[in-house]
Amino acid sequence: MNKPKKLIRTALVGFGLSGRAFHAPNIAADDRFSLDVIVTGNPERAAAAAQLYPQARIVPTRGEMFAMAADLDLMVVATPPYTHVGFATDGIAHGLHVAVDKPFVVNSAEGSQLIEQATAAGVLLTVFQSQRWDEDFLSLQQMISDGHFGEVHTFESRFERWSPQCRNHPEKQATVAGSEGLFFDLGTRVVEQAKELFGPVKKVSADDTRHSLAARWDNDDDTYVALEHASGVRSRLWMNRTGPRFRVLGSESTYTQWGLDGQQPALAAGVLPEGSEPGTDEDATWGRLGPFGDLQSAADTGGSTPDFYRMLADSLLDGGPVPVDPAGPLEVLRIMESIRASA
Repeated sequence: MNKPKKLIRTALVGFGLSGRAFHAPNIAADDRFSLDVIVTGNPERAAAAAQLYPQARIVPTRGEMFAMAADLDLMVVATPPYTHVGFATDGIAHGLHVAVDKPFVVNSAEGSQLIEQATAAGVLLTVFQSQRWDEDFLSLQQMISDGHFGEVHTFESRFERWSPQCRNHPEKQATVAGSEGLFFDLGTRVVEQAKELFGPVKKVSADDTRHSLAARWDNDDDTYVALEHASGVRSRLWMNRTGPRFRVLGSESTYTQWGLDGQQPALAAGVLPEGSEPGTDEDATWGRLGPFGDLQSAADTGGSTPDFYRMLADSLLDGGPVPVDPAGPLEVLRIMESIRASA
């Protein structure tokens, strides 16, 4: 793998919510990266990027960025999912290491293609699966590892983002092929977490419905998925259904946790990433752990979204492990395709 000589010279493609709130601040916060180029064709976003990152060159097209490829090491793709494969393919062809925002790509064929191209070119390819660094997920992962539940038999997970309003422009119909809709957006998150916690999936089933007035434009707005893992655990996953964020049932104990991880809203609000520490006061989002009748508060262990870029720098500069092996997100895409076929 090609190693940067000093700072990891970085180009960020896209300066919408993801690029502005989640990628640029984390890149700028790590002194092993330099944010050299930001690509956005939106004049308002370009002006905001220039104000926030005056050291970066703001360019409107990928062609202008790739003209500077010899002076770059890494390209971060923070654009809509259907554009990921095109940007990543071009980045790999120009000898750049590539980090792609989630969802990885639109389908497993594209994912396999990118992995093969990156391997052949000798460049690093990774996926920003930021939910792996959520406080609630890390806490649950640690409780499972510590054996709090005995033998886990049921896992429930929900992501709630329902709205009566259409999420897409009325003249731009959302399509499965275009990777739009809540099933793909939220499903890649909850399925990925379930796979990380309980291993490979051997059987899937799903129910996909539409309730909102915007349903003629949104391809789904309420999806339930059941996964049977090879480990024997059954995961029940909801995309757009109110309920506990996580619920675990085991032979010795249960766990229920409400609310979403607070790191992403903080970043979106402009709070600079400085890592996070466990809280000391009981919080409404803490889980409740224990057998029925003897539930105890379980504090979050603390998460740190910047760890993705810390691990990425370790990988590029020191040969450390890639923060997210793209083989994992590729398997999630295959699971998602099986779910879609069964719905």
